[in-house]
Amino acid sequence: MQTKKKKIILGSIGVLFPIYIATILWHTYKPLPPGLIYEGKLHYTDDVQMIIDLTYAQNEDGDDMQHELHIFDEVNQLIEDAEQFIVLDFFLFDHYSDEDIEFPKNVETLTANLVKKKEMNPKMPITFITDPVNTGYGSYEIKWFDQMEDAGIDVVYTDLDQLRDSTPVYSGLYRTIFRWMDVKGKGWIPNAMASEAPKMTLASYMTLLNIKANHRKAIVTDKEAIVTSSNPHNASGFHGNVAMKVKGSVLNDILEAEEAVVNYTNGGTLPRVKVEEKTDGKYQAQYITEKKILDAMLGDIARAQKGDRILLGMFFIAEEQLVEALVNAANRGVEVNMILDPNKNSFGREKTGLPNRPVAQRMREDSDGNIDIRWYNTVVGQYHTKLVVIQTADKTYIFNGAANLTERALNNYNLESNLRVIAPNDSELVQDIDTYFARLWKNEDALYTVDFETYQDDFTFLQRSIIWLQKLFKLTTY
Repeated sequence: MQTKKKKIILGSIGVLFPIYIATILWHTYKPLPPGLIYEGKLHYTDDVQMIIDLTYAQNEDGDDMQHELHIFDEVNQLIEDAEQFIVLDFFLFDHYSDEDIEFPKNVETLTANLVKKKEMNPKMPITFITDPVNTGYGSYEIKWFDQMEDAGIDVVYTDLDQLRDSTPVYSGLYRTIFRWMDVKGKGWIPNAMASEAPKMTLASYMTLLNIKANHRKAIVTDKEAIVTSSNPHNASGFHGNVAMKVKGSVLNDILEAEEAVVNYTNGGTLPRVKVEEKTDGKYQAQYITEKKILDAMLGDIARAQKGDRILLGMFFIAEEQLVEALVNAANRGVEVNMILDPNKNSFGREKTGLPNRPVAQRMREDSDGNIDIRWYNTVVGQYHTKLVVIQTADKTYIFNGAANLTERALNNYNLESNLRVIAPNDSELVQDIDTYFARLWKNEDALYTVDFETYQDDFTFLQRSIIWLQKLFKLTTY
């Protein structure tokens, strides 16, 4: 009897294991839906504007805390000024928080403005593309999107299942076993986003553990667009972020890339802007998504030579090709200055310092100290910026948007979006960027940044080991 049971078990493993491995391989490398991994053309424009959000204080204790918040004022102004259509694509959109802080009411304000716009213009198409994280992956509905849909706004919950699996060891089990255990019912497990948020079902948690997302953050109307690192999410309201507002024919590229998400999720199309293609202009602007961001960034970093400069303001940095490219740039005489989030908190919860602290220390070591790094003084929230600037003798190459410098963001797992701008070195945009970095780097009127040594500690070797294991088994959120 024991022998028969053993044969059945071994036989079952012999059948299921090849299916498991085949599932992993297919969903790790499968073709993505048409239109994703987008690389638009370079379009001339005279209109690119930098917009910033900053939270800062006079010391590390948070004394005399100040908030300079401009991004969602501009987003709401775009909504007010739109005449023909509005398309939004934002990752996080809810009002829940565990922190005893009065956050900006970004969700309430944006919802009210969109509903008002639709009521005043019933025939105007308004599309809000978002991520199912905002519904607890199907565990509950969110009242803000209900209000939008009641007003006639089209809400699109991105289909994540068709994206590649970034955690194949788990996702292989999920696709072969766990997803078929999807028992609907009332949520009973505490929500990972906030304790006051609605509870989630076990099935939703199993979906969450695939760790994939439509992480894009952009709004486009018939007049202009904003591509940003910020979410209209109340608990993210005091994060440091940067946005770029742009006008011109690049808007149609943004719409084409966003239409691909709508098309493969629900089907359908998005409007286009009637705008003349300029043959000259102060700036060149390009909309790029997913791995095309990495490809373009590596190419522009390679342009930088001795005497040039690279500036980074970044929430996460871990992608190996970019880490190596920045180290190589520093070693050939490029000035590389980085302002990083210390990864010490996430919505009131303490974090481990991963990935930035050990990665930053390795970059310092591999560049013989030629990469200069400062940590943002995150008295509240996070330094959530994703800004990369490559200043050569001839031009400045600027990347800004949703994408962290991580494998998940830049290797065709998440949906990401960035605006790439090529600007003259003496342009107003480059001057604004230089002023922004100088203010933070030199602590001109507050303690924006602290020395590199502030967040280096005896646990760096352990942190490096954890990162190595996470990358080996692809069990990471970055």
